[in-house]
Amino acid sequence: MRRRIVLITHSLDEHQARDDRASDQLQKLGYTLDWKIPCEGDALDPIDEEVAGTIVYGGKYCIADIAKLPFMQAELQWLEACMKADVPVLGACQGAQMIAHILGASVGPRYGAGYEFGYYRVKPTMAGSGFLPAEGLHLTQAHFHEFQIPASAVHLAYSEQFDNQAFRYGDKTYGFQFHAEVTRAQFSRWQIGYWGQEMYKQPGSQTRQQQDLLADQHDTAMDQWFRQFINELFTGNTQ
Repeated sequence: MRRRIVLITHSLDEHQARDDRASDQLQKLGYTLDWKIPCEGDALDPIDEEVAGTIVYGGKYCIADIAKLPFMQAELQWLEACMKADVPVLGACQGAQMIAHILGASVGPRYGAGYEFGYYRVKPTMAGSGFLPAEGLHLTQAHFHEFQIPASAVHLAYSEQFDNQAFRYGDKTYGFQFHAEVTRAQFSRWQIGYWGQEMYKQPGSQTRQQQDLLADQHDTAMDQWFRQFINELFTGNTQ
């Protein structure tokens, strides 16, 4: 029986903390978590009969850097293998951009669109009805690059600033531009770390005060929705 989930992260700090919602929920479901940091030298072994799925988290690396970053090439091969094996696949931010790239969609900055850093309302498209509540949810964001929706995928969600927030390919592969996996503790680290230093000064980013207020108002709803999504994707359980 497949019980091992491979979790690919791009930050040693986040890897050591291991406090995101996705890994927490998967552990509660009884899966064995196999953490990998390819950018720090971890190898990705060929997929085997124990692998029950994978999550590729966000990071600072760009699709344009693939040719000069062998670890990203390895991650792309891993994602393709998991998609071919028809196991659940979730890409968050950079991970979603990598899936979109595999499926032939363009990825990169949308000049003039600004940034999203904070908690932004994301709504379902018509094709994504049922994916999110009709009124949408405020979800964590930290990006200025975006993906286009692959021709073979279903466009699931959008925000006011960035049209392409989520897609589904087949029944088991999802790409999210947003970071519903990020807890309050994680985002607090982002606020004072690399992301905060780079993004607070950028157009479209929320102030720390705005972020904290919106987190107080919306973090619980995001947590409940995302944990249920993880349950459905990795176990098929809709309850």
